[in-house]
Amino acid sequence: MTIIDLKKRFVEIYGGSTEDLRVFSAAGRVNLIGEHIDYCGGKVFPAALNLRTAVVARKTGKNEIRLAATTIADRVTLDINRLNDYRDLKWGDYQAGVAFVMQQDGYNIVGCDLLYDTDVPFGSGLSSSASIEVATAMTLATFSAEAGGKGVDLVRLAVLGQRSENTYNGVNCGIMDQFASSLGKKDNAILLNCKTLEYDYVPLELGDYALVIANCNKPRSLQEGKYNERRAETEQALEALKTVLPGITCLADITPEQFEKAGKTVLSGKVYDRAKHVVEECARVLESADALQKGDLKTFGEYLNQSHYSLRDLYEVTGAYLDALSQREREFPGCIGARMTGAGFGGCTVALVEKSKVDEFIKYVDEKYYDDMGVRALFYTTSVENGAQELK
Repeated sequence: MTIIDLKKRFVEIYGGSTEDLRVFSAAGRVNLIGEHIDYCGGKVFPAALNLRTAVVARKTGKNEIRLAATTIADRVTLDINRLNDYRDLKWGDYQAGVAFVMQQDGYNIVGCDLLYDTDVPFGSGLSSSASIEVATAMTLATFSAEAGGKGVDLVRLAVLGQRSENTYNGVNCGIMDQFASSLGKKDNAILLNCKTLEYDYVPLELGDYALVIANCNKPRSLQEGKYNERRAETEQALEALKTVLPGITCLADITPEQFEKAGKTVLSGKVYDRAKHVVEECARVLESADALQKGDLKTFGEYLNQSHYSLRDLYEVTGAYLDALSQREREFPGCIGARMTGAGFGGCTVALVEKSKVDEFIKYVDEKYYDDMGVRALFYTTSVENGAQELK
């Protein structure tokens, strides 16, 4: 929907006029490489997309936050004095969680009416939840500043978005999704150190290639999946490795060479596999950023392939649908790399494809994937854009 359409829809729901309405926005994201390492202190390589969550907002002066969305019928009212009480909402719990942790962090949460509109597909691995959290945080922080409270700090908003999802919604996600949604930069990826929050922008100069994102159309839920189980396994591996590698604080501190020597002395079975993926994926991120800076796209594409194989065989978070989709992508002659992106258990792939062959690629993969799995993939035309912002 256009901003004009969104404002008209807001007035239909809440009344009043369009003159005093504000619009805030935060991005979905694609992680180019570096999966399941953000909560292990690793460096990741995401980019913000043109798929976004927009919030049309109006301050009301009341002691409540009212929530509505363009795509669902639910209407929710949050009492600002009882923000801890909405954890079991079917819809609105992410917004309530953000408001609650911001209030605990010293922001002046003021009454407002909010209308949400998102084109980030839910359950796709493109961070629809993070875009909702960051868009909410951007809105509430702006209103807080205008009421004499804390204001907009994009890094802080990302941290608070992660905190709310961890502590309010029960998903032990890392910082990457919220950080990319908040601090994304047009035509750049972010090389983000998840341990220190230090980051650099790396220009995405893909030349004759394009990034194609495809949804396997098998929705996932991190809360229902094995995401938290994987995180627990990496924590178990870290504690064991500390006994032979004193001084390490996270799995990302370990080099592949160190892991080769130390891993099998204290780890075994699935826990060994999980840690091996994390250590090697951390190395692939740095090598991928280096390859892109050198313009070596074919090497970058090979790292995409290696990442998927590791997520499939060592971390076991891909599943039949993502494996079938990425396999069909990789076998297409104009594709030089493809992998699952996001937490897995369904969701999306990202592929590096010759621009001149993108339409042919989509047709081929769509047909072959349907033959394999009996469902249609969804393909997204995307661009790399800025993160959180107020739309004037």
